Amino acid sequence: MKDHDTETGSAALTRRGLLQGVGCALAAAALPATRLLGAAESSETAAPAAGADASPSPIGRLGAYMSEAAGREISPEATEKAKHHILDTIAAMVSGAELAPALVAFKYARAHSGERTATIVGSDLLCGPAEAALINGMLAHSDETDDSHAPSQLHPGCGIVPAALAAGEHFGNSGTVFLRAVVLGYDLAARFDMALGGLPFQMATHRSTHSIGNNFGAGAAAGCAAGLNAQQMRWMIDYSAQQASGSAAWQRDTEHVSKSLVFGGRPARNGVASALLIQLGATGVDDILTGPDNFFAAMNPKADRAKLTAKLGELYEVTRTNIKKWTVGSPIQAPLDAVQNIRKRRDFEAGDVQKLVVRVATSEAKTVNNREIPGISMQHMLAVMLVDKTVSFHSAHDMARMKDPVVVRTRAKIQLTPDEELERLYPERQSIVEITLNDGTVLTERVKAVRGTAENPMTADEVVAKCRDLMVPFLGAEKTGRLIERILHLEDVKDLRDLRPLLQRS
Repeated sequence: MKDHDTETGSAALTRRGLLQGVGCALAAAALPATRLLGAAESSETAAPAAGADASPSPIGRLGAYMSEAAGREISPEATEKAKHHILDTIAAMVSGAELAPALVAFKYARAHSGERTATIVGSDLLCGPAEAALINGMLAHSDETDDSHAPSQLHPGCGIVPAALAAGEHFGNSGTVFLRAVVLGYDLAARFDMALGGLPFQMATHRSTHSIGNNFGAGAAAGCAAGLNAQQMRWMIDYSAQQASGSAAWQRDTEHVSKSLVFGGRPARNGVASALLIQLGATGVDDILTGPDNFFAAMNPKADRAKLTAKLGELYEVTRTNIKKWTVGSPIQAPLDAVQNIRKRRDFEAGDVQKLVVRVATSEAKTVNNREIPGISMQHMLAVMLVDKTVSFHSAHDMARMKDPVVVRTRAKIQLTPDEELERLYPERQSIVEITLNDGTVLTERVKAVRGTAENPMTADEVVAKCRDLMVPFLGAEKTGRLIERILHLEDVKDLRDLRPLLQRS
């Protein structure tokens, strides 16, 4: 679509006026009847008067903050958390290398491998930075292994880390700049989604917060890697706004391929491509956040713009991002925690169980109820947990196990109950598990904070143990150990390209 109507004369003006009128009428009819979205106020559709400061745009502050990120110290807590999330995301890429999204992504890499400056993780392939970001983003969300940020309804790592890695390799960034680019990306991605409204916004508009937020986060991270100045970062926000899209229909993707593109691949590629264009001289809209047809007028006129800059540089969103302990769908995390906690008090065998009743939020129950994929089937994964006394990456992807007679018999004992009380607490992913043993004993556990969430974080040793489980089968124990050590000491990495031998496999 053209940015400007190039026709002239009264006929063109009449046509433009007619189209604008019809477009506004259709848009108004399409908006849901909810207090979240309302008619645009006059300040949303007209440029502010000269000198007006009643609702100043945050674009200037954001542009300056983003341009200074590569050289700015960050808190020790944010530094440690960022290393954990980088390691966790790389582990997701490595472990995703043989799943359905990776198979098509590697074909794409082989077909478009002209420039060879960036690493395709888990392979022996090199590509240009934009293509590498696309493919690594798909790898990072090939599965339900990567991190999540609950307040914004976002999986930040799968879009931001691949973008920072690919652009960082292209520009020869140090490990420190890479780490700071990732932290910046998490801040921008989460803040834009929180400003729009997070989960309520996604439910009201049917748009994908995962795609929207990660376009801003990947753009910020890639722009940091490219060393863009404050003005160029304003254009980066413009480019990210223009590319922010995606439908929540990803929930119907049973193969996880489209979902891997929506969450990780496309945002990562968009961010890197935009950074490369702007670094080479491309320009854009100076302030996409205010004035006619601005980003919020298009997406949500009632957005809380203050959230874009609130505590910017003080509160790092990476410190509020969750790492999954279990490599399964998010609604299954709390029930697995509950079974493990119960077993710590009283051990038992799967054959000792008469029945297991699990309660989760109503919307979550719908997502994981007897699904055909192991890692997102509540009943199957709880059956595996009862039989194996743990859940691994392998067991969460073992399709044959879904027909194992022992697992099938155990699964028949499990009852999933949607719970409206827990639904009202969402996005807290609480769960109640009640296990009745054959001798009549009833064991109950309520999990209020899932292990790995910001409220109940994993230790560094737990993060490393999870990542070893994900990577050793693909990279081997020795290479995995060296990669983990390098990521946990990124400040000692002089050039990101030095990580390439550890990220790849023949």
